[in-house]
Amino acid sequence: MISTDPFFTCRSEQLAAMATRNAVAAAYKGREFAAAGGLLSYGADITDTFRLAGAYTGRILKGDKPADLPVQEATRIELVINLKTAKALGITIPLPLQGRADELIE
Repeated sequence: MISTDPFFTCRSEQLAAMATRNAVAAAYKGREFAAAGGLLSYGADITDTFRLAGAYTGRILKGDKPADLPVQEATRIELVINLKTAKALGITIPLPLQGRADELIE
């Protein structure tokens, strides 16, 4: 599992290539990692997260006090599986898990 950190996020392609080259099954929170060749990603949908932040900001700009606003968290979590990488690593992703994935990269 690769930590969520700007240092790692901006190096997702390098990390995915290194993990595959060294036959390491790695997971990350952002879809960019699976898209770059990593095995899978599982985490909050970034678009949904930005939408929530925008709505929260809008309420504050309209006069709501931040202390009075409820704590919010992302409600849309996405699973992206890179089947090409799984095959290269010799991993068989079960069909039920493939069916639950939001996106399969082939």
